[in-house]
Amino acid sequence: MKIFNASIRFFWLNCLFLLTFEAYAQPSPAEEGQIIAIRHVNVIPMDAEKILKDQTVLIEKGLIKSVKPDKKIKIPEGAQVIDGQGKYLTPGLAEMHAHIPTPKDGNDEYVRETLFLYLSNGVTTIRGMLGDSYHLELKKKVAAGEVLSPRIYTSSPSVNGNSFPTIEVAKEKVPQYKKDGYDFLKLHPGIKLEVFEEIIKQAKEVGITYSGHVSVYVGVRKALQAPYASIDHIDGYLEGLVPASAGLDPEKNGFFGINFTDKADMSLLPELVEMTKKNKVWVVPTQALLERWLSPQSPAELIQEEPMKYMPSATRYSWVNTKQQVLKNPDYNAETYTKFIDIRRKILKALYDAQVGLLLGSDAPQVFNVPGFSIQGELKAMQAAGIPNYEILKMGTVNPAAFFGESGKYGMIKPGNSADLILVDGNPLEDIGNMSQISGVMVRGQWLSRAMIDEELEKIAKRNEGN
Repeated sequence: MKIFNASIRFFWLNCLFLLTFEAYAQPSPAEEGQIIAIRHVNVIPMDAEKILKDQTVLIEKGLIKSVKPDKKIKIPEGAQVIDGQGKYLTPGLAEMHAHIPTPKDGNDEYVRETLFLYLSNGVTTIRGMLGDSYHLELKKKVAAGEVLSPRIYTSSPSVNGNSFPTIEVAKEKVPQYKKDGYDFLKLHPGIKLEVFEEIIKQAKEVGITYSGHVSVYVGVRKALQAPYASIDHIDGYLEGLVPASAGLDPEKNGFFGINFTDKADMSLLPELVEMTKKNKVWVVPTQALLERWLSPQSPAELIQEEPMKYMPSATRYSWVNTKQQVLKNPDYNAETYTKFIDIRRKILKALYDAQVGLLLGSDAPQVFNVPGFSIQGELKAMQAAGIPNYEILKMGTVNPAAFFGESGKYGMIKPGNSADLILVDGNPLEDIGNMSQISGVMVRGQWLSRAMIDEELEKIAKRNEGN
């Protein structure tokens, strides 16, 4: 069955298309040096599966100063007090497959708008997966507190079959990307095996990691052996379940292997899982993206969802068009989609059961994935795959910090950690959907109240009404 080969083109065109809009400016920063106290709150510290009840958390200079029972703590005079009675406090989430726009004609308003959309849903760390030299300067400004934004890690520009056509190009560009200051290489499809091997050789020599897609010319087994720092989208795994004896053309795999759905041999999965664990490769599933993009659900229904109003009309039009191309394909059918999603969930659950490192990522902005809001869908997709709620939270808090070698700096609620926090109305350990019931977000000590978030979101929606 030849499904969605054309959709791959729409995927990459859409990625580039999304980086060309303007937007809304950032809100004002919080008062310099002010101490903030979140009182009477239930804390989920993420150092273990537990809840610390009736706590007061003190924040000073962007860091968590103390976490103690309310009755044992004295609130400093002049501190800003936030009432956490009956609410739950978690660390901020990381979006480990994000896209950050670039300015249009020098106007960075859309960049700032996108960054705020992430923050509005408690995303306080993002890993940008399509790098640009602009992002290097943006990262510095964010770290200096000049731009309201999640913490940023940024990839290199795309490393793909077109941008890296030869070994000579790999020898030149990989060291240059390291010198430029990118955090890692972003690998995309189309890389020939001999070029891939040179990319890996150069990356190891200069000390830069690599993450992303798995080229069909490389295959998931060689990618795991390389090893990748992370494989995103569970890319290459379904193709890796097809026995060599099937004699299939790897270039006919379709969108993330969907064309090979009926040929997958699940008895090969334990080998792939063991290779993933042995080589310490992390996986970023972006499961909700595939579940929505390839579902039989009408784009006319999806585009009416509440978060869509925060995207420019041209983006919404592009998303509808991309989805229509999927559904109009004569080879598309709901049965194949259902089997495809079921296989992905089984792969994901097997990786979890084997204690492979998993990272939360939704790939936003992308087809019907609005920044920030899409991470809520990814949380639920992880639950549907059979992962417990506490472990899902780890994917977006503790695990990203460990992945970046930053454990102890963020991802937990304890003294000395960055004050990246989400205040939610209900217990997410009971219902992961409670992570969307946000009363406020704190990013490196700056408090964004529910009222402030709603005000900014309304401005974004109004701006995009006719845009």
